[in-house]
Amino acid sequence: MMRFNFKGPPVGDADMSVQCQGQLLPFVQEIVQAAVAAGWNRDDVLLAFVELTWDLYEKRRGDP
Repeated sequence: MMRFNFKGPPVGDADMSVQCQGQLLPFVQEIVQAAVAAGWNRDDVLLAFVELTWDLYEKRRGDP
Protein backbone atom coordinates (compact mmCIF):
# COMPACT_ATOMS: atom_id res chain seq x y z
CA MET A 1 0.00 0.00 0.00
CA MET A 2 1.31 3.41 -0.93
CA ARG A 3 1.72 5.96 1.84
CA PHE A 4 2.60 9.58 1.33
CA ASN A 5 3.72 12.03 3.95
CA PHE A 6 2.93 15.49 2.63
CA LYS A 7 2.72 17.96 5.52
CA GLY A 8 1.56 21.34 4.29
CA PRO A 9 2.92 23.18 1.30
CA PRO A 10 6.70 23.44 0.96
CA VAL A 11 8.41 26.81 0.99
CA GLY A 12 9.96 27.71 -2.36
CA ASP A 13 10.15 25.88 -5.66
CA ALA A 14 13.42 24.07 -4.90
CA ASP A 15 12.03 22.69 -1.64
CA MET A 16 8.88 21.53 -3.44
CA SER A 17 10.89 19.64 -6.02
CA VAL A 18 13.05 17.97 -3.37
CA GLN A 19 10.04 16.98 -1.27
CA CYS A 20 8.08 15.63 -4.23
CA GLN A 21 11.05 13.65 -5.47
CA GLY A 22 11.64 12.21 -2.03
CA GLN A 23 8.02 11.11 -1.76
CA LEU A 24 7.51 9.84 -5.30
CA LEU A 25 10.88 8.43 -6.39
CA PRO A 26 10.60 5.12 -4.48
CA PHE A 27 7.18 4.44 -6.05
CA VAL A 28 8.29 5.37 -9.55
CA GLN A 29 11.38 3.18 -9.19
CA GLU A 30 9.27 0.26 -8.00
CA ILE A 31 6.86 0.62 -10.92
CA VAL A 32 9.71 0.87 -13.42
CA GLN A 33 11.48 -2.17 -11.93
CA ALA A 34 8.29 -4.22 -12.10
CA ALA A 35 7.68 -3.21 -15.72
CA VAL A 36 11.27 -4.02 -16.72
CA ALA A 37 11.02 -7.39 -14.95
CA ALA A 38 7.92 -8.09 -17.05
CA GLY A 39 9.86 -7.35 -20.23
CA TRP A 40 8.97 -3.72 -20.81
CA ASN A 41 11.57 -1.27 -22.08
CA ARG A 42 12.84 0.96 -19.24
CA ASP A 43 13.08 4.08 -21.40
CA ASP A 44 9.54 3.60 -22.69
CA VAL A 45 8.19 3.29 -19.15
CA LEU A 46 10.03 6.42 -18.00
CA LEU A 47 8.82 8.31 -21.06
CA ALA A 48 5.26 7.21 -20.27
CA PHE A 49 5.64 8.83 -16.83
CA VAL A 50 6.81 12.04 -18.43
CA GLU A 51 3.89 12.05 -20.85
CA LEU A 52 1.40 11.23 -18.11
CA THR A 53 2.58 13.98 -15.80
CA TRP A 54 2.74 16.50 -18.64
CA ASP A 55 -0.85 15.64 -19.61
CA LEU A 56 -1.95 16.11 -15.99
CA TYR A 57 -0.13 19.45 -15.88
CA GLU A 58 -1.67 20.66 -19.15
CA LYS A 59 -5.19 19.69 -18.08
CA ARG A 60 -4.75 21.47 -14.75
CA ARG A 61 -3.45 24.73 -16.27
CA GLY A 62 -6.96 25.79 -17.26
CA ASP A 63 -8.41 25.25 -13.78
CA PRO A 64 -8.95 28.24 -11.51
